[in-house]
Amino acid sequence: WDETHFGKMGSYYINRTFFFDVHPPLGKMLIGLAGYLSGYDGTFPFQKPGDRYEQHNYIGMRGVRLCRLFCAFLGSCLVPFAYLTVLELSKSLPAALLAAFILIFDTGCITLSQYILLDPILMFFLMGAVLSMVKCNSCADRPFSASWWFWLSLTGVSLAGAMGVKFVGLFVVLLVGLNTIYDLWDLLGNLSLTLVMFGKHLLARVLCLIVLPLALYTAMFAVHFAVLNRSGPGDGFFSSAFQSQLIGNNLHNVSVPE
Repeated sequence: WDETHFGKMGSYYINRTFFFDVHPPLGKMLIGLAGYLSGYDGTFPFQKPGDRYEQHNYIGMRGVRLCRLFCAFLGSCLVPFAYLTVLELSKSLPAALLAAFILIFDTGCITLSQYILLDPILMFFLMGAVLSMVKCNSCADRPFSASWWFWLSLTGVSLAGAMGVKFVGLFVVLLVGLNTIYDLWDLLGNLSLTLVMFGKHLLARVLCLIVLPLALYTAMFAVHFAVLNRSGPGDGFFSSAFQSQLIGNNLHNVSVPE
């Protein structure tokens, strides 16, 4: 059922048809982008669960399958993410291999990753944020190095990605936030560290873990509204002034008094 839901939204992006959904736009935009890059024209109807692709033209069938391939690829990334995270935390190769094998043979993970769903995209960013956070912590003895900045920035990007797919991504924001508070408290108690240097640490985290994710999250909606410029099923959720900007709407280019 969810595949018909989110697959249809991916088609809306390809056709630039405005719609409304309770989730942030990033996951559906990535699904639509995967279909667009594969040559999918966004015409597969996604009318009901279980529809056979053979009832549609080859391009639509291939596009839907490549959207599935995109989700499956992100789902498969969870295995190396788990391996690297556990290896970094435990420094134990057997523990890291065990974590990877548990995910490889997890039926739920396999099932979620083989359809056009938001879940594999969400889990990709969730685990990406945790991995980046752990890697950044491992660079604590080399603050402000290139690798430290890279992992700190990637953590912020992953946080924006998680929140941009589903609001449940807020939980990984909370996890990274608690880790950051603990890290800063530890630095504040380091008497060999000057207040100026502590201020630099604080500013770096504000820029990478607050400003960068917020900027990216806002940019997702900017792209969302820029792409969806045609009238669609989501018009009625918005004001008449907004509807007047949508091509094909009855109010398009009509002067609407305040």
